[in-house]
Amino acid sequence: MTFSELLQAVRTNPEALVIPPLWGQGRASFGGLVAALAFEAMSAKVPPGRPVRSLALTFVGPVAADVPLSFQAEVLREGKAVSQLCLRAVQDGQVVTMVQGSFGAARASAIEVAPLPAPQIEPAERCQELPYLRGVTPEFTRFLAMRWGIGGMPFTNNPSRQMGGWVRLRGEAEPQALSEAHLLALVDAWPPAVLPHLKSPAPGSSLTWTIEFVQPLQELSTEHWCLYRAEIEHARDGYGHIAAALWSPTGELIAISRQTVTVFG
Repeated sequence: MTFSELLQAVRTNPEALVIPPLWGQGRASFGGLVAALAFEAMSAKVPPGRPVRSLALTFVGPVAADVPLSFQAEVLREGKAVSQLCLRAVQDGQVVTMVQGSFGAARASAIEVAPLPAPQIEPAERCQELPYLRGVTPEFTRFLAMRWGIGGMPFTNNPSRQMGGWVRLRGEAEPQALSEAHLLALVDAWPPAVLPHLKSPAPGSSLTWTIEFVQPLQELSTEHWCLYRAEIEHARDGYGHIAAALWSPTGELIAISRQTVTVFG
């Protein structure tokens, strides 16, 4: 199933979705996909005109492939402009992912501060591609195209604090309007920025993830390359703290991310 087909499946039946093994990431399903599916299930309970402002996720345990997954969303509070929701993703009776979401309508405000500029890197066609290699790269990377333009690839003994480049979906039957669900996949497609520091392969994964969306969302399609950059703020004792952002092809900020990652190396 493609990304778009899985989004449609969770809209139809959020109580019993099965993620195929093709979306695997080691022993778990791709976290960006799980986050996107959770977002779709939450969005169904939000009034129109309240776009998502932020999501806070905790990956409690690995989401297995080929096992029914239930997305249970609850409205915590609905104010005049903001809706607060909580979601539990449950598999085999166990909570595997927790999400808190804030959805809010625009307000009149005297405050307007321009975002910091996007980094300047080579165009996507000049950057090094991370190819999908069966048994080498995570299974889900067959559905996402990444081109490295900042820092090094995982396990290359590159000590840079920054990592990133261009990213977009691939394998879709036809282009789709880029939504927040797609952005979750694009941001989480990248490996933890600490992995290039290692000399040899070792597991690493997200523990917690907070992502904020710049609204209104840019009018983009799944064919557009988006620019991602992550920066390690601190890493020690098997944990890394990483700030990141995603920009449109023309340099407009579209998402801000922060992750605590675990690394076993």
